[in-house]
Amino acid sequence: MLTNEYILLLISSLILISIALWKVSENLGLPSLVLFLFVGMLAGSDGLGKIGFDDISITQSIGIVSLIYILFSGGMDTRWKTVRPVVWSAVSLSTSGVILTTLVIGLAVHWLFHFKLIEGLLFGAIISSTDAAAVFSVLRAKGTKLKGKLAPLLELESGSNDPVAIILTVIFLEIIVTNQIEVGKLIFHLFSQFLIGAFLGILLGRAMVYLVNWIRFSYAGLYPVFVMAFAVLVYAVTVTVQGSGMLAVYIAGIVVGNNEFVQKRSLMRYFEGLAILGQIIMFLTFGLLAYPTQIIPVAGIGIIIALILIFVARPLGVFISLAFSEFRLREKIFVSWVGLRGAVPIILATFPLSANLSIGNDIFNIVFFVTITSALLQGWSIPIAAKLFKVSDEERTPVVPPLELNYDVKTKNQLLDFIIPYNSALSGKTLAQLNLPPESLITVICRNEEFLVPTGSSTLEEGDTILVLVNDENSADVKRILNMIKKKV
Repeated sequence: MLTNEYILLLISSLILISIALWKVSENLGLPSLVLFLFVGMLAGSDGLGKIGFDDISITQSIGIVSLIYILFSGGMDTRWKTVRPVVWSAVSLSTSGVILTTLVIGLAVHWLFHFKLIEGLLFGAIISSTDAAAVFSVLRAKGTKLKGKLAPLLELESGSNDPVAIILTVIFLEIIVTNQIEVGKLIFHLFSQFLIGAFLGILLGRAMVYLVNWIRFSYAGLYPVFVMAFAVLVYAVTVTVQGSGMLAVYIAGIVVGNNEFVQKRSLMRYFEGLAILGQIIMFLTFGLLAYPTQIIPVAGIGIIIALILIFVARPLGVFISLAFSEFRLREKIFVSWVGLRGAVPIILATFPLSANLSIGNDIFNIVFFVTITSALLQGWSIPIAAKLFKVSDEERTPVVPPLELNYDVKTKNQLLDFIIPYNSALSGKTLAQLNLPPESLITVICRNEEFLVPTGSSTLEEGDTILVLVNDENSADVKRILNMIKKKV
């Protein structure tokens, strides 16, 4: 029997090894999830570590809790002003795109490998969602910045398509278990999950902001604990009333991240680290659960499904979903190529196992193989594809100063940050020419990863990040002036 000390030694060692390999994944241009999975597999029963682990329930619990913080952190980092122009395109991708992927993969699995149709659709639903964390980890590692609205589109799509995949998986699994198909009930369940999830996400997100600003903790360390618990509460409450918990968490994160509240910067940094830890623990657990000796026999099937997913299902879903959008052909092709699979398909692949389906083990092993294949085949090539299709932006990426105003909750002052957009009408103007209202002060200009002390004669440049000290009375006017995005002619 393993002692507690030995278990802690194993867990801490695996996490530290994974963190060390993060840099390796960046140099290779691979999504970090691939190396985390391999570390888990090496430590597992079929690997060098010989750690026996086959608890599906614990795996699902770790996956769900990790996803709560990953999605909440992703929502907090999402700037509504940036993603608002692509909302309908992203929603189309995350709904019709997921449904089309499910249908194509479902029919392919049914026809080619003689699965029952409903089993094929279950498989299609499990593998249908994408993972933005995998995509953006590769882009950040190679310093690739996407032009126009591509980054917000991919970000919002991946945050909102996970709930669709989860809902479809649960529905098809229920049909298989109960052997009953009620189309009306299925459609009602799908829409109600969405509506309830979106409503509670907005409502509870606003409640979280209000409570954080209203409660005066004497100890700053209580703020992250409070928000951590509240994020889980959002998920639990939504699922209890038959809504999409993951959608609610993601939307709550967006609401929270786009409002001002006490300890905002420190909380965002905290949840960024928590999301990274969640990814590491989650993929290590998946790796421990997988048996390479069982995955190798399904490699042939997995390669065929991966190729259909990459070259047929994903492009078809993208082109139909974005048929009436403003995105150009080369942008649609790029979006089709970056549809990497990640955590959610592997989590969902454990559902048939916990339901004791006869095909559960086959589904898990094939999905696991397809996820790794997708990451390996597409991951390293994303920066190349961005340049090939001319969607990469070579201009510098703005840096946000890691500064924060540690203010009392009753203060009338706020410290806000603004990014000067490229081709902005503000570019070339001095601070004196901005005519900011009284009792407002630009405290820092961040440019080329350097902090500059501003004066009235300081000139703004495209890509600058500025921190402005304002009060409640003039904050609206300051935001109006500094949010000018009129293009220069």
